[in-house]
Amino acid sequence: GPEARFWNILKGSMPPKAYAQRIENRAGGGVPDVHCMLNGFPFWLELKVANKFIVKHSPHQIAWHTSYAARGGLSFFLINSLSSKQIHLIEGREAMSVAQAPSFEGLGRSFSGKGEVWAALEELSAAHYACAVADL
Repeated sequence: GPEARFWNILKGSMPPKAYAQRIENRAGGGVPDVHCMLNGFPFWLELKVANKFIVKHSPHQIAWHTSYAARGGLSFFLINSLSSKQIHLIEGREAMSVAQAPSFEGLGRSFSGKGEVWAALEELSAAHYACAVADL
């Protein structure tokens, strides 16, 4: 489907120090689509493709991202907006905002290139884990 095509495009631009495993979860439960490691930092990606600035998330996905973030985990919604030709990156801890907003426009960060997305993921994951270690 569209999310698999989106992932294949992103996967082709992964940096050398990245590892990713797409999860085929047919049982539900809100587990995101892709588990990643980038420079030793783990995070999850929920892939979405949208024609406009509206995307549907299941209550299970919102609950998973909220619960994971509350326990120090790092996850993201990665949305390919076909209408704007932008890729939107929103942290999973913002899951309730994503669910309640009439559109995802203006939430998170927007990128025109795949390489920019991976650079942002690298920056955000390093900052997240640096804060987590500092809080120990």
